[in-house]
Amino acid sequence: MSTVTANEIELARQGREYYRRVLRAKLEPEHKGQYLVLDVETGEYELDEDECAALHRARAGKPHTVFYILRVGYPTVGRI
Repeated sequence: MSTVTANEIELARQGREYYRRVLRAKLEPEHKGQYLVLDVETGEYELDEDECAALHRARAGKPHTVFYILRVGYPTVGRI
C-alpha cells in the first residue's frame, strides 16, 4: 500500500483551487461529466469523456508532468 506524499497533497490542493477559481464557471455548464486533466503549473488542460484519452493527450507533450484529474461537476473522479 502506498502512502500519499506532501507533494501529492499540495498538487491536489493547487488543482482544486485553480479549478474553483478559474475553470469551474467556464467548464461546468457545457462539460459536466467529462474528465479534466490539468497541469497545475501552466493551467493547460485536456477534456474528454474518456479519462485515459484526456490523460494520453496531456502526456503526449509533457511525459514527465504530474497532472491533477477531476470529473467536471462532481466531487470525485469515480466510485469504488
